[in-house]
Amino acid sequence: MHGGDLNVRSWLRNDFMASLLSYLRDLGHSFACLRCTSATKSRAVHLFGAPETRYAPLMDLLRHKKMAAGRGFLDDQFLIAMPGMKDDRFTRSVIYICAHSDEGAMGLVINQTQQMLFPDLLVQLGIMNEQEAIRLPAQARDFVVRNGGPVDRSRGFVLHSGDYRVESSLAVSDDICLTATVDILRAISSGRGPRHALMALGYSGWGAGQLESEIAENGWLTCPANAELLFDTDIERKYDRILASIGIDLAHLSLAAGHA
Repeated sequence: MHGGDLNVRSWLRNDFMASLLSYLRDLGHSFACLRCTSATKSRAVHLFGAPETRYAPLMDLLRHKKMAAGRGFLDDQFLIAMPGMKDDRFTRSVIYICAHSDEGAMGLVINQTQQMLFPDLLVQLGIMNEQEAIRLPAQARDFVVRNGGPVDRSRGFVLHSGDYRVESSLAVSDDICLTATVDILRAISSGRGPRHALMALGYSGWGAGQLESEIAENGWLTCPANAELLFDTDIERKYDRILASIGIDLAHLSLAAGHA
């Protein structure tokens, strides 16, 4: 998914669509939202031509996950694009699934980057000024902003290790959480953030049964996520390395459906 540059003006706490209000009341915290100068309507992308209006609203999926006792069977899994992927925005993509239920699925592409730099984002969000951004610790200065998916690219997410949690953090697994409040950006910029983290703008979404159909139609290979491969910074080789980690050579990867 190769979109134009995102010109972010602000990360707001209270400026959301009316459809998100019930989720905000449940959490008592705003999900952070990034505002584009040329906003586009949020729509789920279905890879095989189904209507895009059937996707499960993001907040409903996350609210369901937060309240549910168990996990969806694709939660905490890598979704790896097969060579026959029909949507070139997902060619050679790896998606980490954050939430999956019978209502749909939501995940973040982890091996595509934004041109925007993290220090510039902090300045545009008013978290710090340009002089403070220059003095950021190397770990924060080099923090890569990724393309999480084609849906709602005005929204920001931080996927991170479980050593950092706030009330609005969503536990994806025992060791990995998803947080989308501005506090985590402040924590990362000051060196008080999680040990491991990645930030993405936008997400990938599917409606009820859509992802399962795409897997059955040989669009994706799935395997359990590995935290080291999830958070490491070798983004360019991540697709090949994740395949290699499950014993698959891309040169011999057939178009036959399968699961690792």
